[in-house]
Amino acid sequence: MKTIVYIATSLDGFIARKDGNIDWMINIENPTNDDYGYAEFINTIDAIVMGRGTFEKVLTFSSWPYAKRVFVLSTTRKSVPNSLKGKVSLLSMTPREVLSFLTKDGYSSIYVDGGRTIQSFLRDDLIDELIVTKIPMLIGSGIPLFSDLAHDLSFNHIETRTYPNGLVKSHYTRNRN
Repeated sequence: MKTIVYIATSLDGFIARKDGNIDWMINIENPTNDDYGYAEFINTIDAIVMGRGTFEKVLTFSSWPYAKRVFVLSTTRKSVPNSLKGKVSLLSMTPREVLSFLTKDGYSSIYVDGGRTIQSFLRDDLIDELIVTKIPMLIGSGIPLFSDLAHDLSFNHIETRTYPNGLVKSHYTRNRN
């Protein structure tokens, strides 16, 4: 099982405003109409694991953006909209339990998304790759990508790519030596 984070942050390390708003991210100029490697990335994964907050944010989008199976981690949400039945499943499990469950179901490459979900997978040392795009904007406060860890986690730098509008995407793999 391989777990990958693919996410954007502000220069000051936030993935959204405190209320979950991502307006600062959506309104970036993109004169070359680049997808920043997202289509290539999404074709490498089998399923998406996200937290309830991220799921509820995605529900506000004009259309459902995922063709891959989505697993939402939640202890409070009890159902998904009828239009997403068969596309989205709710799970109330720890990160290790989630990976065990998905492995048994035949999944081998998982996209992990959402602030608290990413943080919990990192706390359990269950992230194999980080692909983080920095957006050249300071938003001052919000939902951070990273939080406290019990011990250091070392990653190897694979590559960094810059884009004409100032975005900087860096790819890292977990150093488990």
